[in-house]
Amino acid sequence: MSAQPEHPTDRRIPAIPNTINGIGDALTGANRAHFYAEVLAAEEETVPGIMRKWWKAAMLDSAPGAAESRSNAAAGIRLVSVEDLADQLEGIGR
Repeated sequence: MSAQPEHPTDRRIPAIPNTINGIGDALTGANRAHFYAEVLAAEEETVPGIMRKWWKAAMLDSAPGAAESRSNAAAGIRLVSVEDLADQLEGIGR
């Protein structure tokens, strides 16, 4: 018999559609305004790069605890090394 949680927690974040509307809907406030300003002013060949940049920002913003993590980083507290972060993401303990 194993000790499995009765209700497993899925910590994955649903992917944001990689479309202009999907990205715009996922961003909030000033970030949304900056995204639309950039994408609407862009030349055709630069749109994919702008979308990639803002899609990543939207995905990071949707991660649980993102605001708290940014606040901690700005204050210089509860920082995590890149190696430890990679291990956490892979579920590896050192």
